[in-house]
Amino acid sequence: MGRGRVELKRIENKINRQVTFSKRRSGLLKKAREISVLCDAEVALILFSTKGKLFHYSSDTCMERILERYERYSYAERQLAANDQQPKICEENWALEHAKLKARIEVLQRNQRHFMGEDLDGLTLKELQHLEHQLDSALKHIRSRKDKALQEQNNILAKKIKEREKAMVNEGGAQLEQQNHNMDDSSLLLPQTSLQSFNIIGSVSLF
Repeated sequence: MGRGRVELKRIENKINRQVTFSKRRSGLLKKAREISVLCDAEVALILFSTKGKLFHYSSDTCMERILERYERYSYAERQLAANDQQPKICEENWALEHAKLKARIEVLQRNQRHFMGEDLDGLTLKELQHLEHQLDSALKHIRSRKDKALQEQNNILAKKIKEREKAMVNEGGAQLEQQNHNMDDSSLLLPQTSLQSFNIIGSVSLF
């Protein structure tokens, strides 16, 4: 005889419930991988245990892309349904926008925790490699911006130094020209002793 239909309800025994969860979770993840490989389907599976532990599978290296695609499709479907209920369209649009923003915030918060090295236990090898690639790209971008800023500061300082050197050269040239001019004027004047000698010689000649 075949086994009778089992009524689906919450398993009261905590140990049995945990064992069943572990078995069904493994089977669910296996089925998700199989359908993604066999049927070339995009699959995203998210599962939280009663203790809040995350288990997930994604056929894409980045689950966010699948989630964003799901959000677009579900939003379009709900938008069509909202058009059939014109009096509530504004309220539904706000609710949909709120749901989209809330989902986006959760994705960003999860990514932030990953970037901080937190909640990495549930990530696959491909997801860890993708995370490492993102961190490397971000560091290269930061270094590039920092080097560019330093180069701009160096250019400004070099320009100021050249302007200062040019001003000093112009100032020195002006001083040298003034000194030469003073020397030319002084050469036209006879020394005081020469004038006295000239007067004495003139006086003797008169006698």
